[in-house]
Amino acid sequence: MHTKDFQGWHIFKERLHNKPDTEIITIKEREIWWCSIGVHVGDEEDGHNELYNRPVLVVKKFNRRLFWGIPLTTKIKQNKLYFPIELKGKQRCAMLSHLRLYDVKRLHSKIIGTLPDNQFAAIKNALVELIM
Repeated sequence: MHTKDFQGWHIFKERLHNKPDTEIITIKEREIWWCSIGVHVGDEEDGHNELYNRPVLVVKKFNRRLFWGIPLTTKIKQNKLYFPIELKGKQRCAMLSHLRLYDVKRLHSKIIGTLPDNQFAAIKNALVELIM
């Protein structure tokens, strides 16, 4: 069984929470950012390394601070919970079942890329199919 670093994540999460508002970044839907998603319970998707991060697709921006995001993985799975995409010539999957609300304080300063309109529309349609 893999040991999860809950204590380290809580210390890092406090640093994220205390980021000054001057460090708030501007995001747009379809963008993919490195995001500190953290350490979670059970089979919920965790971040990696000392930043507890993974790529996240911005699905819906609610205001300058909050957005719905979907974490990405390099593990390719063929089922309705994983939507295959291509990003900079690499295959990934959007983990649709892990859609959640994020604060932009979790995002790092560099954008990884922007999903093409057709792939983004297909992901949104797959989300609707999943929840309906």
